[in-house]
Amino acid sequence: QPRRVKKHTETLNLLRQAQVDVFVVVAYGQILSAEILDMPKLGCVNVHGSILPKYRGAAPIQWSIYHGEKETGNTTMLMDVGMDTGPMLLKSIIPIGLLDNAASVAEVLAKDGANLLWETLLKLETGDIEPIPQDNSLATYAPLIQNSDYQIDWSRSALEIHNQIRGFFPNCVTSFRGQSLKVMATVPVGAEYWSGLPPELQKLEKVWSSESEISGSVGEVVKVIKGLGPVLQTGAGWLLLWQVQLSGKKAVSGWDFANGTRLATGERIARI
Repeated sequence: QPRRVKKHTETLNLLRQAQVDVFVVVAYGQILSAEILDMPKLGCVNVHGSILPKYRGAAPIQWSIYHGEKETGNTTMLMDVGMDTGPMLLKSIIPIGLLDNAASVAEVLAKDGANLLWETLLKLETGDIEPIPQDNSLATYAPLIQNSDYQIDWSRSALEIHNQIRGFFPNCVTSFRGQSLKVMATVPVGAEYWSGLPPELQKLEKVWSSESEISGSVGEVVKVIKGLGPVLQTGAGWLLLWQVQLSGKKAVSGWDFANGTRLATGERIARI
């Protein structure tokens, strides 16, 4: 793949000679020139991993989870010279569960996107599809993720931190006893989150509901739940560390982490 396809003479000559009906573009990080877009008879079709015009850009899955969206999907569109701004062809919608992360959602979207693309091409060939212009006033953006986006700030709410960790999975980091600690999976703690928990987490409801009001300073371990792991105080609410990875170590469950480090209530996990 050339670094800049619109300036790569050999590639351009091959495309000019192809005389094809349609180009299909998926997860391609370059904006194509007007010349390339005009080459195929039916246009260039792109599959984008969001419900356009929301989350245009390079990281739609990650940012949709970060912002706490309850659903996402795929959109097929006819490409133009803008970034994910072309007229839309077909859409699909999939739910985002509380414990889904960027990897699990991407896997579902990949399978769904293949089916949606096939349906789009068939309808495009027969003329049974009407491109719909995007409403730019509704557009939101999903830029490239920066290193600073991975830093966990425990003064934020439990749900905000949880969405950050699963949205930017598996790279969010904090500090523990002077070492870098990746937090790879969390569970927000509270009655509003109990519905739909998988069997291995249902113990959390029973243990927590029997407790009186618990509080601590931001980033403090307020409880270590046997078999599950440590619960931290955030700026608003509590968060169970479900899977973590110390620098230079393998990823482990929150319970194994607590056991291995002899973690106790009152200890603080800090922002780097």
